This record gives sequence, C-alpha cells and structure tokens, in this order.
Amino acid sequence: MEILYTDTFEKLFNKLPKHIRQKAIRKIKLFENNPFLPILKVEKLYTPFGDLWSFRIDRSYRIIFSFLSKDKVILYFIGPHSFIYKLIKK
Repeated sequence: MEILYTDTFEKLFNKLPKHIRQKAIRKIKLFENNPFLPILKVEKLYTPFGDLWSFRIDRSYRIIFSFLSKDKVILYFIGPHSFIYKLIKK
C-alpha cells in the first residue's frame, strides 16, 4: 500500500507529543500492511467532503484518510478525536 501525506497531516503530526507520534508510526505501519486490521478500528465517515475514513492511534487520537485507489491512500489529518471531527464537519 502506498501512503501519501498532506502538508496539513505532516504539520499536525509534528505538533503531537512524542509518545503519540511513536504510536502513530506503529499504527501507520500496521495500516500499510492491512488497512482493515481490526485493531485499527477503521470506520467510514459521512462528511460534506465525500468519502473519508478514520483509524485509531489510541482511544483519543485518530487519523483521517481517503482511498485514492485500491493500493493508495492519502492521510489528511491526525489529532485528538474531538479536534479532528470538528475539522471535517466544517
């Protein structure tokens, strides 16, 4: 699976606490090998922006992404659950 990152994702990622960044890296690697691995708790989101999906870093943090093709995704946002969902509801 090819994973692309938006500039926004990279900026948000760099602002996260170090221990969350480390968890995120581990979860992204799992996601890369199997995007529907149950531990990731992938879910489809219904937003005005079309088909967006999320997966969990932990109980509080999420990554928002979309499938560009069967083997390619783009990661848009990363952060606390409440912050992320406010961003995508605008």
